[in-house]
Amino acid sequence: MIDDISILRQAMTSRLQATETKFHRFLYQKINWENRLIGIRGYRGVGKTTLVLQHIKETFPNRQSVLYASVDHGWFQTHSLYELAQYHQQHGGTHLFLDEIHHYQNWQTEIKNIYDDFPTLYIVFTGSSMLHINTQAGDLSRRLRMYTLPVMSLREYIAIETGLELPAYTLEQILSDSINIASIISEQGLIQPLFESYLNNGCYPFYKEKGDGFEQRLQETIWLILERDWPALEEVNYSTIQKTKRLLMVLSEAVPLTPNMTELFAAVETNREGGLRMLYTLEKAGVLRLITREPRSIGTLRKPDKIYMGNSNLMHALSSNTNIGTIRETFFCNQLLEAGHEVNLAKKGDFIVDSQYTFEVGGGSKTFKQIRDVQDSYLAVDNTPIGDVNRIPLWLFGFLY
Repeated sequence: MIDDISILRQAMTSRLQATETKFHRFLYQKINWENRLIGIRGYRGVGKTTLVLQHIKETFPNRQSVLYASVDHGWFQTHSLYELAQYHQQHGGTHLFLDEIHHYQNWQTEIKNIYDDFPTLYIVFTGSSMLHINTQAGDLSRRLRMYTLPVMSLREYIAIETGLELPAYTLEQILSDSINIASIISEQGLIQPLFESYLNNGCYPFYKEKGDGFEQRLQETIWLILERDWPALEEVNYSTIQKTKRLLMVLSEAVPLTPNMTELFAAVETNREGGLRMLYTLEKAGVLRLITREPRSIGTLRKPDKIYMGNSNLMHALSSNTNIGTIRETFFCNQLLEAGHEVNLAKKGDFIVDSQYTFEVGGGSKTFKQIRDVQDSYLAVDNTPIGDVNRIPLWLFGFLY
């Protein structure tokens, strides 16, 4: 039995003192905190921990009833999640927040047991974007409400930089009323400079932190994903991790790439099965985007028809190939995919979204020449403050969430 958890409370207090509450990620208001079991999944560095700490700081004046713990803390080398939950509940605790859950072996079974054995205890956990909920292990699926936190949108970045809390819009609203929406937003200030800054360093909230340069810290974040998060979730050896790093660096200089799989995988000394596994791991981690011509079925590892970096910040951090056309396409794919839309390569134009809307992405001089005869077709154009009918400012797709 646990004698004392003061070390965890001290760590929680220190983290809460350092947590600012001026800005909240969009997901903060969407989570139904009344659910008894909540999971928050997302890429490393997008603000999952901060979101949870903000909720604790703003919701629980009585800190005795709540406990936050990162499960990669050394305390868990000699204690279990179940022991912690039991101790907390017996000492008046009602809410338990568990960070980095993927670093705890057999976490699903233990969370399920805690949920069943302590019916007055509310549980929130965070985990990697690569986290997979196995419906056979612990049967969490019917108990759990899972949320996903993506990288920051342009809209959120503007909120941090200017304090303007502008609304989000659905894709259908943007397509049908872009002139009016763009006009209202543009009246608030100069969007283009903020957009250009976002493309460089606005996807991850930690760009605001002091210390080493943002791009260096973003590189380090990627290596942590491959060296710590991936092995915590799957059986993967050192050689495969090193080959995946090499594959990423090859791709970072070549995107957007229409890949020759034989040549690509030979360059990193792996076979097709191993290479596809690496590619899809990098996609689940948010580092790559694998775009296909046809919609993908869940769980199928199929050859991508085109490969992009996960977002424009990653391009700047990993690649010397920062072509503006590629950056525009990367931004478009990122914001649409993070908002929950399906993006595929189009027969005419660049992309088809949700198997319905065709888009050509480009600069201010882009014309309808390539998609003139395509139904439901649009231009997403850079350096354009307002746009016109079916000619939509590229930056406006940063207001989807």
